[in-house]
Amino acid sequence: MSNPAQTPNEVLQSAIASADIYHHGVGTTFLHIHNPLTDNDDDAASNPTGAVVPSISLATTFRQSTPGEATARDDPNSFGVGYEYSRTGNPTRGVFERAVAAAEKAKYCVAFSSGSAATSAVIHLLSPGDKIFCIDDVYGGTQRYFRRIVHPRMGIDIEFLDFNNDEVMKEKLQFGCPKLFWLETPTNPTLKVTDIRKVSHMAKANNAILAVDNTFCSPYFQNPLDRGADIVVHSVTKYINGHSDVVMGVVCTNDESIYQSLRFTQNGVGAVPSPFDCYLAHRGLKTLHVRMEAAARNANAISIFLEAHPGVTKVVYPGLKSHPQHEIAKEQQHGFGAMITFYCVGGRAQSAIVLEKLRVFTLAESLGAVESLAECPSLMTHASVPDEQRELLGIDDTLIRLSIGIESCSDLIADLDFALNDALSSMAKA
Repeated sequence: MSNPAQTPNEVLQSAIASADIYHHGVGTTFLHIHNPLTDNDDDAASNPTGAVVPSISLATTFRQSTPGEATARDDPNSFGVGYEYSRTGNPTRGVFERAVAAAEKAKYCVAFSSGSAATSAVIHLLSPGDKIFCIDDVYGGTQRYFRRIVHPRMGIDIEFLDFNNDEVMKEKLQFGCPKLFWLETPTNPTLKVTDIRKVSHMAKANNAILAVDNTFCSPYFQNPLDRGADIVVHSVTKYINGHSDVVMGVVCTNDESIYQSLRFTQNGVGAVPSPFDCYLAHRGLKTLHVRMEAAARNANAISIFLEAHPGVTKVVYPGLKSHPQHEIAKEQQHGFGAMITFYCVGGRAQSAIVLEKLRVFTLAESLGAVESLAECPSLMTHASVPDEQRELLGIDDTLIRLSIGIESCSDLIADLDFALNDALSSMAKA
């Protein structure tokens, strides 16, 4: 209800502020893309019918009017090179790449068939003998790829380091500079937050590239390129798509030479997403801001609930003041996200009870979807991490990772309460 003392314009401005809760007007950006290569916003060349939803182009090959001359070079979704073969370029993939570039405030975006394929494309920027500094707490699939493929088969050295430990980083840099810094923030699964700008300064001082896996925050809650990163990687499978029905990855950058190398790898290796998957992921991107806000509101309430529950020994959520890097997250993120890590009382038996008793949450790997998911990283997503490394990072069998969805918050809390109380009862019976 408006204040009677307000003028009509004040009432209007108050109504707009109440409705426009999304930061920087990104709702419009996620829904309406521009042509990143020109100042012309007229997409008539790629959309002569005026359809409000981009078409799904299933063609694998494209007719040429003359030998060696690609078709539709003026289509902004072909990025000026036209179409000849769908591995090289596809209209549906192109419009999705443009949309993600706009969302991530990047000049360029290149899509791949999975997040792992996107990671691999970044590593193709390196050569044998190069070195990578990787944050110590990192997605299990990334560390497995680095440890078991990149290092032994490609001759690239990997060091897993705590980027928040200034003394360790200073010492390591004295013994050889890396070509690539690989950062996750927040990390998976302990949600450690790292100052991106600080690592960017470190990378630039050593003529290195900084790549940031921004999957946990999504382009809505964090934009690493604005803080000095050279590359941003996303598992589109997670928040960007948001509906547990697409496997895909993207790499974003503002650097022309990096972009050209990524395009060459995309075409040469051929790990491209299907047009239908690009259509689904683009549709998911259009509601990213709405989903992220709803999930983050749920996560905030759930983190407060968990911190007070007797069945929980520790809660890790960047939005809590108890989080060691809360102030960094508050400064560099637009919000605190929807991932929560907590440690339950007892041991492996109790965490199993919690996970098995959940009914609204689904016990499953992955994250970032509209439905809430729960898992035990030590036995699931991070089982491939060496035991000693898991112990060092605090990834034990009582750690439970939650991906908060957009269900009713009261239902999610009631579900957790029931499961945690059941785990507590099991200890009393023992």
